[in-house]
Amino acid sequence: MNGEYDTEPVPGLPENLPEGEALLWQGAPSWKAIVRHVYHAGAIAFYFAALIAWRLFVAHTDGGDMEIAAASALWIAGVGAIALGLVCLIAWLTARTTIYSITSRRVVMRFGIAMPMSVNVPYNIIASAGLNTHRDQTGDIALKLTGNGKLAYFHLWPHARPWHVTATEPMLRCLADPATVANVLTQALRVANPASERVVARAASTQTSTAPSNGSAVGVTA
Repeated sequence: MNGEYDTEPVPGLPENLPEGEALLWQGAPSWKAIVRHVYHAGAIAFYFAALIAWRLFVAHTDGGDMEIAAASALWIAGVGAIALGLVCLIAWLTARTTIYSITSRRVVMRFGIAMPMSVNVPYNIIASAGLNTHRDQTGDIALKLTGNGKLAYFHLWPHARPWHVTATEPMLRCLADPATVANVLTQALRVANPASERVVARAASTQTSTAPSNGSAVGVTA
């Protein structure tokens, strides 16, 4: 990688891993899944399609000039295409500038299109974690934090569980192989604290588990 991330000793990590800490998995979200599940391109397309249908329907029922209505519908379709194009570009940039890392001690999220930053989530402040898969077989893993780990929702978005604003949950979003990532995280969490039950990955739906509440705060590096 190059450009704004030249200073990273390891891509996706703000610094070299300390002695004794190992990198277990690293990956990025699927930009196509981000288009569908984060930026809701389907809803945007439906909105513009509904506008076009309504414009043609009104012209037809009111006896208007269908050529003018068709020209208007074409203009709406053009605006819709531009909007969807921008959404796809933003989704691609989101995926390109995001790297999720799972080590033997923490989860690291590096993201940010305009202002790259890293968020470190050590295992001892993860209260529970949950896997959710979508119909397209991509999925998300949300990390519920203990009272010792607090992050602002809008600081993390879109890498946060939707609508959990007051109790923000960092989320590894739109993973292409969520079950594999969940298995890696499960094993890492169990090794970090054998007495605690953690993430249990299944094909679909969310699984949660508990962890001790002691630990340090989440680290954020801009």
